[in-house]
Amino acid sequence: MKALFVFAIALFSTAAFAIPVAPFDALAAKNLKSRNLTNVEGYDFEGIVKLSNCSGSLVIFSGMPFTAKAVVMTNGHCVQKPGGYLNQGEVWVNKPISRDMKLFDKNMKLFPIKATKILYATMTNTDVAFYELDKSYVEIMNTTQVRAFVLDSFRPSIAQPIEIISGYWDRGYSCAIDNFVFQIKEGQWTWTDSIRYTEGCDTIGGTSGSPLIAKGEKRVIGINNTSNESGEECTLNNPCEVSANGNVNSQKGLRYGQQTFNVYTCLTPDFKFDLSRSTCDLPK
Repeated sequence: MKALFVFAIALFSTAAFAIPVAPFDALAAKNLKSRNLTNVEGYDFEGIVKLSNCSGSLVIFSGMPFTAKAVVMTNGHCVQKPGGYLNQGEVWVNKPISRDMKLFDKNMKLFPIKATKILYATMTNTDVAFYELDKSYVEIMNTTQVRAFVLDSFRPSIAQPIEIISGYWDRGYSCAIDNFVFQIKEGQWTWTDSIRYTEGCDTIGGTSGSPLIAKGEKRVIGINNTSNESGEECTLNNPCEVSANGNVNSQKGLRYGQQTFNVYTCLTPDFKFDLSRSTCDLPK
């Protein structure tokens, strides 16, 4: 999967998959030499996050107090797991970690931020990870003036105009939601109710974890995660679509994101992940 690369492969010689790695460590790269400052005009980078191997966004759950520890959303396949990716069926909850990231303000100035916990991460049914930072939203706003995106609690609609803004590549894309796909299969992973884009969002490796932003709003409605690179069927870098009746379709160049509204089914009133809730619709 074009967007499915992992920095861990560069770190661990025991990596299980021979799939594309990030072209460079985006946090270690030196400023303008490695920053691609094309395709940024008209895009608001406030709240976009740069990871070493992926993109992300500073998000706040609807109704969450600004005094709470801030949250960054990215893909599950962007998690740095020794040896490769999270397996199908694997879920991480409340896992202590230490990970450096960088946060954009409106002027594309970068500020260092640090994650101390993985609140939730999986590559099963969806491809998402939520990191908890060491600072609250208030503390971040006071030092950077950066406001978080609100993670929408409603399922998006077909034809919704979206922007995909990549912190890794410092660039943006514009398109719309083309349709929803019953299932996508790629290698060992299966994702459900995936979002397919119209032309215009020609995402590449490194855009993994970029938010799907409702155009013109401070609202995230999904997360970018993969594309069919060479037209193969259901292989790594080449996701295939599977319909409810089992028909399989694969087409080079199709690009996809995953739903995020269902995260709310697993949140407690104080915005903790509780997978034992009867309403919880995330893998456990």
